[in-house]
Amino acid sequence: MDTPNVNTVVETRRLSSSPDYMNPLFTNLRTLPEPPIECQVCVIGAGPAGLMLAANLTRFGIKVEVVDDRADQTPVGRADGLQPKTIETFRQMRLADTLLQRGVRVFDISFWRSTADEPLHRLGREVHYPPVIDVLDPYILLVHQGIVEKLFIEDMKIRGREVRRNTAFDSYMLPEDKDSPMRVNCRFNVGQHRRTLLAQYLVGCDGAHSKVRKSIPNVEATGMSQEAMWGVLDGEIITNFPDIWSKTLVYSQEYGSILVIPRERNMTRFYIELKTTGKADPRMAGQEFVMQRARKIMAPFTLDWKYIEWFGRYKVGQRVASNFADANSRVFLAGDASHTHSPKSAQGMNTSMHDSWNLAWKLNLAVRGLVQQSVLESYEQERRKIALDLVNFDYEHANKIAGGDAVALAENFRTNMRFISGIGAEYSENVLNQAAEEAVPYMMGGAKPGCLLPPAKVTRYLDSNPVDIQLDIPMLGQFRIYLLTWDVRQAGPFLETFCQAIATTSSFVSQLSAAASASYAAHPRPSAPEDIYLRPERYTAVSHLFTFALITTMSKSDIEISDLPALLQDSRWTFYLDDIPEQDTRGLHCTSKWLGSLGPSEVAIVNVRPDGYVGSVGRWESSLDNSGVEAAKWLDAYYQRFMQLPNTKPASV
Repeated sequence: MDTPNVNTVVETRRLSSSPDYMNPLFTNLRTLPEPPIECQVCVIGAGPAGLMLAANLTRFGIKVEVVDDRADQTPVGRADGLQPKTIETFRQMRLADTLLQRGVRVFDISFWRSTADEPLHRLGREVHYPPVIDVLDPYILLVHQGIVEKLFIEDMKIRGREVRRNTAFDSYMLPEDKDSPMRVNCRFNVGQHRRTLLAQYLVGCDGAHSKVRKSIPNVEATGMSQEAMWGVLDGEIITNFPDIWSKTLVYSQEYGSILVIPRERNMTRFYIELKTTGKADPRMAGQEFVMQRARKIMAPFTLDWKYIEWFGRYKVGQRVASNFADANSRVFLAGDASHTHSPKSAQGMNTSMHDSWNLAWKLNLAVRGLVQQSVLESYEQERRKIALDLVNFDYEHANKIAGGDAVALAENFRTNMRFISGIGAEYSENVLNQAAEEAVPYMMGGAKPGCLLPPAKVTRYLDSNPVDIQLDIPMLGQFRIYLLTWDVRQAGPFLETFCQAIATTSSFVSQLSAAASASYAAHPRPSAPEDIYLRPERYTAVSHLFTFALITTMSKSDIEISDLPALLQDSRWTFYLDDIPEQDTRGLHCTSKWLGSLGPSEVAIVNVRPDGYVGSVGRWESSLDNSGVEAAKWLDAYYQRFMQLPNTKPASV
């Protein structure tokens, strides 16, 4: 709650105690505008996209204000499916447990069909995510959007931030001075009183009809809508249909399609095509009509509802904003404000939250003055590509569902399986994603610039715990720098000279670390009760901007922490033994999985962005003189592409 002006409070109390407290002076005092709310990032919209962004910025230590015109979080309906990559993201945030406990896991998909000549019958079943998709969680997790929102809201609350409810965005005004804050104008409460926020950045996460989007010059949502109308029913079902607990497509040649989605709390969601033979008014398609249509499609199986929690109707539309940011990269769009599509492929909430996952760390470092403008510009480059890929897939997928061709639908799903799961959302080469220098195919593994790290199992040296290496380091807004070598002793001289080189005051990585330490000292990450268990300080001992990790196939008995260079001794919680390939999803060593191959005396470095995407990969022959120094120079050169020291001109590329 904002602190009112002290003088105003005193004067108001004095007047209210006097007989003439209704005089005009009192009235004027009551209507004086409140001082602007100051923040570093203003987020419009408290749906999954806005809350994912705000929760991460809050964790990073950025002062964020979330404005939402609703009185409360989403109570019923809306999105409900989390894909494997999104589950992994929640695991990285240490927020997955509640979702996994409450959600329904769907591992398969079945297909049913009826025609004029054949009654409704099952055409077949398929595994939703077969082993060809390399993920830890090979299923869709069905959990209500409101539960996801509540998770973020509670995570913010324990760190001292809350959503400003009943507050609607009105407009914004950019200053002539690019270093000054912009004015964000809002209206709050029933009286629609004006309220102003001062912010460095504004992010519109305010849905398909985004007012922020409409406020950005020369930005509009373009695309197309289909004529087909669909109804949605959430409720607890009474039926003798055998596949009610699988994701199921039921197609009736006469009446249309139903997509069946199991839900938490014993509920089931039906997406029901409202197929018409004439010019029926879609407004006539009320809840009873939709229920009757569902019964006709499902016949001869019985279908009834114990209760219906939510009913809705919609037309399928695929639209993408012409830009995801303004020309100055100070106003951004995320989620439905930047792209819309059908809900039947369970992509909307996932893609929206990953827009924010991409943007959050970039805004954090931009507020701290540690990145060049090109990093903010990369948000649109990366996420608009994903949005275009999504609407193209969604158009085909929605048509296949409406057409009821199980073979075509299954083929469409198989073709796009990596993308649907989230792990196939890949970014092109840009300032952050540096193309690999070597072009020898057999040397290339799954750690590719612009792609997510493949999952891998390793043993944490310090406590011998088997861990998923892509999840073990918590997301603190840091880059992760992995060094991989078969034998630490053989690579000892390389590691020693490398660590010495990046620790010198002339090293750009070292200078950045010093600047980040000063920034986080001034604006620290807020603490939370869970920190006593998660111990984030383990990963900031060397730098608030970089976490260094060492991966080797050596046996624990063959090496001691004291054998490592000082920098890696300080990074002892991220020293890993690549010795449990049998626990991997592919039965591979992490080293082989990420790199394809690594020579006996080679050392590789994998730079990983704060959002888990690979930025660059390099290799060196450790036996060569000065190879460690050359690796340190390579590391500096990579970060000089897009980072800078605060209050200085951007570092040259």
